[in-house]
Amino acid sequence: MTESWVNSAERIGADLHLELSGPGGRRAALMRALREAVRSGRLAPGTRLPPYRSLAADLGVARNTVADAYAELVAEGWLTARQGSGTRVAMGVRPTPSGQGGSAEPLRHAARVPVEAPPRARGPRHDLRQGTPDASAFPRAAWSAAYRRALQAAPSEAFGPGDPAGRRELREALTEYLARARGVRTEPDRIVICSGFAHALRLLFGQGGGGVLRGPLAVEAYGLDFHRGLLTAAGVRTVPLPLDEHGAQVAGLGRERAVLLTPAHQFPTGGPLHPERRAAVIDWARARGAVVLEDDYDGEFRYDRRPVGALQGLDPERVIHIGSVSKSLSPALRLGWMVLPERYVAPVLAAKGEREAWASVLDQLALADFLVSGSYDRHVRRMRQRYRRRRDRLVAALAAHAPHVEVTGIAAGLHAVLRLPPGTERSAVKAAAWQGVALDGLAAFRHPETEMPAADGLVVGYATAPEHAYGAALEALCGVLPPG
Repeated sequence: MTESWVNSAERIGADLHLELSGPGGRRAALMRALREAVRSGRLAPGTRLPPYRSLAADLGVARNTVADAYAELVAEGWLTARQGSGTRVAMGVRPTPSGQGGSAEPLRHAARVPVEAPPRARGPRHDLRQGTPDASAFPRAAWSAAYRRALQAAPSEAFGPGDPAGRRELREALTEYLARARGVRTEPDRIVICSGFAHALRLLFGQGGGGVLRGPLAVEAYGLDFHRGLLTAAGVRTVPLPLDEHGAQVAGLGRERAVLLTPAHQFPTGGPLHPERRAAVIDWARARGAVVLEDDYDGEFRYDRRPVGALQGLDPERVIHIGSVSKSLSPALRLGWMVLPERYVAPVLAAKGEREAWASVLDQLALADFLVSGSYDRHVRRMRQRYRRRRDRLVAALAAHAPHVEVTGIAAGLHAVLRLPPGTERSAVKAAAWQGVALDGLAAFRHPETEMPAADGLVVGYATAPEHAYGAALEALCGVLPPG
């Protein structure tokens, strides 16, 4: 039995006695001791716990042991963690009255939920889904400063009826940034602000075939089912293009009117479109009078290769370049853009229609300031370094615990593909769900009409989980992978 006093009165208000004992190692013992302290009422709801570095020093254990224990207890609902507020005992947890025994689960919001109310659904313990950044890393202070500056500098007319193309301040800032960072050739009058990639698809294809563009539309054999669903709802037939290690096999393009590609980093399999294929798809578009839709969903995040410039730079009149801040900042901002060939600007603005569909003017002005001030570049550089470390930890964990699993698509982006032995993907996804690990199987992104041979794999996002929970998430992931 090991007993330890955490002498951290200035951090939690009183000395804390923890008894570390029992099976399962130091992390399991620490989790049991903290649960018992909460259950007995020694740690009241809202009590702030010591930073994990301090607690690790007081207990004489590894820092990761405390970090992982905190992360597990946050996932279970005993604790809450918020940037700037530290780790605290969850407000919904009630002490167990003496003599009634301990409960294996915390009670949530018990004082406000009627007895007959069914329990609320719990989210995943470990979130390794692709497609979102670390929400806890949003640059609150820098964004607030940009918002205040933008609000103070905004002309009075900004608070009246606006321009359906979006605020000119933002379009000018994007013109400079996209040219510098992504090699896009454009001007402010050819940029239309939207609320993200899905909104751009709706504007371009409308409903029932009445949009700016019409099908059939060639798409990559693996991609987001959500986007294919939007296109199907608009009456657009999608034709899958096979993929290989060089990206989409664009030589298979025929009589389609447009093609949708992720040329900087194929989603979800990874890797850029080969230079010869980039040139070939532009030649096809010129010959057919067609257009290429470029989804630049995570072009800023590259780690082990030189930046791949936007396809749009090869021919601004044949490529519609679409981007957003959903991966670089937050999907909550609902800000994106289309860089359009000149002939499509007026039709897209006409399709945009009612003002209610426009992105917030104040958010647009704040993003313009964020770009011009250099805050956006600084944030992207900081997150690029963080996500690279996350990726490296994922690769190292797999090398140590599952060396038979091949990791691909990791030179850029926010996710990796774990290649699995044939016939094991479905069971791995089920095992992950059973253990509270949220992730996707590769099959979820496969076009239903493709004739490509199916491959088993998992799509693992390494950006979504907050920093304090990432180690526990990797441990849980390795535990659900099929044996070699």
